[in-house]
Amino acid sequence: MRLLTVLFILSTAVSAAPKKELFGVKFDRDLLNRFIPVSKRKFLKMQNFRDSLQRDLNVELIKNDSLTKLVKFKNDTIANLQDELVLLKEKHANLTAQYTTLSDNYKQLRANSSDEIKKLIKDLEAAQANLAAREKRLQEVEDAMKKRDDMVNSLRDKLAKALLGFNKSGLSVNIKDGKVYVSLTDKLLFNTGSIEIDQRGQEALVELVKVLKTQPDINVLVEGHTDNMKVFNLGQIKDNWDLSVLRATSVVRFLTENQSLDPLRVNASGRGEYLPIEKSNVAESRSKNRRIEIILTPKLDELYRMLNDDAK
Repeated sequence: MRLLTVLFILSTAVSAAPKKELFGVKFDRDLLNRFIPVSKRKFLKMQNFRDSLQRDLNVELIKNDSLTKLVKFKNDTIANLQDELVLLKEKHANLTAQYTTLSDNYKQLRANSSDEIKKLIKDLEAAQANLAAREKRLQEVEDAMKKRDDMVNSLRDKLAKALLGFNKSGLSVNIKDGKVYVSLTDKLLFNTGSIEIDQRGQEALVELVKVLKTQPDINVLVEGHTDNMKVFNLGQIKDNWDLSVLRATSVVRFLTENQSLDPLRVNASGRGEYLPIEKSNVAESRSKNRRIEIILTPKLDELYRMLNDDAK
């Protein structure tokens, strides 16, 4: 009995040690474990506790990575909006300077002829009206940009909730450049070398369409991506360009024909191997690069019209 106790303590200590060495003596974990009964409850309980801690740590690391990416996106978005706001404020400052100049000229020329004064008053009134219009337009642009951000964030939240059950199958929802990216790995949608969507992939797309049908002001772009491995023996599929395009059109066809999503809202494109997530040529990186990205963009015709008017 004492011998078993000693072996149990040694096994636990060796399992916990970062190296296969204890008190200056090297141990063979596998060999030591052979001499300890598998049914030792305490040993199994400690192993389960250690595994539980490791799983919790992995979950927290994933959450931390997601939060880091979200913070970076928010910071990038704020920087872009600040740049646009600076340009509008510069135009506002220029108009204010013009108004000040005309006001000063008016004061200097008050003693001049009646016709000159009338013209100056007319120019001054026009500058005031123009300045007021610009201030109104600036507020409209700011409101439109806020509306866009609110729409994108709301859409991301709805999709994340609807597709929660597919996260472990290779699906993710992120925001980038004011757009929502729904990324689905090829293992969720297709068998190797196939362009036919499997059952699990169809289930994910059905949940996606349910959300999109409640958001009529969202445009949909489906992009196919592959890894850099050459295509062999796939019949009509000659290369990765063909594979990425055909997979994207398979998804579009399912969304529009099978799920009745308005075809005018949907576009398909194939990017081949040329927009990888990771450039490393190891198997794990290639797996991440093989994907379908569904890019959702709010319709911002009114915002673009206002910005184009300001540029004229």
